[in-house]
Amino acid sequence: MSMNMYMVPNPGIPGCPPGLEYLTQVDQLLIKQKVEFIEALAGFESNNKYEIRNSVGQNVFYAVEENDCLSRQCCGPLRSFVIRVLDNYGQEVITVSRPLKCMSCFFPCCLQELEVQAPPGNTVGYMLQQWHPFSPKFIIENEHHEPVLKLKGPFCGWSCLPDVDFEILTLDETNKIGKISKQWTGLLREMFTDTDNFGIQFPMDLDVRMKAVMIGACFLIDFMFFESTNN
Repeated sequence: MSMNMYMVPNPGIPGCPPGLEYLTQVDQLLIKQKVEFIEALAGFESNNKYEIRNSVGQNVFYAVEENDCLSRQCCGPLRSFVIRVLDNYGQEVITVSRPLKCMSCFFPCCLQELEVQAPPGNTVGYMLQQWHPFSPKFIIENEHHEPVLKLKGPFCGWSCLPDVDFEILTLDETNKIGKISKQWTGLLREMFTDTDNFGIQFPMDLDVRMKAVMIGACFLIDFMFFESTNN
């Protein structure tokens, strides 16, 4: 399937999920996890909260994890979650959900997946992990489970580098069209908290549905590779 089917020529076109109109005007976003001081000091895992900002630092969305205390403490980063993305008026515009699955580099039956809805109840895409023993690889699918893009991380990059890039690729992996970058947040913060910053870059004319899936992809990447209490 041609990637051109997932490009939009201008803002406000028919078919743009309500609440996502702003995404048609941007080609990059910053997702900033908010520091939880109780979690940092006591090691008590709390629900994640994020601010989603534009290139000049303005908040355009907020994201809040919905989970119970038992799941957070017992399952840690393996936990299932629902993350609700809200606009500046408090209206939920994106819902990101991850089922509970074990994570293993050696068993293809333990692959991670993510569903993205925009607005809630209307699925716009999925993120599915591909099996690989050393490198993180994912397929980005549309609402019909048809592959659209690929996402590829570096070899063991989540533990070896302060800045880690996950490349957004065409299906044949010949063209890089963007990236999701985990950004260094400073030594003390990295040592005592598990809060992370992510930058997303994608084509301006990428369909907002796929942009919404990329926002969801940041959350899954965070939980899979960077969500750990470093006490």
